[in-house]
Amino acid sequence: MHKKRVAVLISGRGSNMAALVEACKDPEYPAEIVLVISSAAGVAGLDFAREEVIKTAVTSYDAQTKEAAERQIDKLLQENNIEIVCLAGFMKIVSADLVNKWRGKMINIHPSLLPRHKGLRAQRQALEAGDKQVGCTVHFVTPEMDDGPIIAQGIMDMPVLASDVLVLQEYELSEHILVLEHDCYSAALARVASEDVKIDSNFDIQIISM
Repeated sequence: MHKKRVAVLISGRGSNMAALVEACKDPEYPAEIVLVISSAAGVAGLDFAREEVIKTAVTSYDAQTKEAAERQIDKLLQENNIEIVCLAGFMKIVSADLVNKWRGKMINIHPSLLPRHKGLRAQRQALEAGDKQVGCTVHFVTPEMDDGPIIAQGIMDMPVLASDVLVLQEYELSEHILVLEHDCYSAALARVASEDVKIDSNFDIQIISM
């Protein structure tokens, strides 16, 4: 069984990356994490990846231009024969140039039920909108932010939150959604690695099998 070679791009603790690593330990899972790239040094996600004996790299956006950082990322992906790129808490906006180079091979997870609540603070947006249902979305990355074809969603009713303070509610809701994210991302990556779903040259999704 050929397992697709996957790189995960992170910026922090990398909890979704860790969940993907655990999923990949199943001999029947169709992917393996072979590279973790972080936009920041010294983050917990890098420590976890090293403990799992996964190759790591840091691409700093502070010491160079965005274009140079993305050239470095692209070089790392190619050198390691990466077949799928997973953005997992990668707190940088990926340029259209890099997206187009990895068209159909780059996926992302977002903590809302897209197309609702794109961008930052999606959980806060859901609270302020009074949403009755919340969740997460895994989608193919396109040049437009949080706008690519949807691969999978995790959905739940808005949980009962202990605090009346919005900032605390946002944290509580984020933690509830994060549990959904771990399962949803693993399932979505499996579908992409198995080529059950893919996108064409126009970024239109094609469902091969359910």
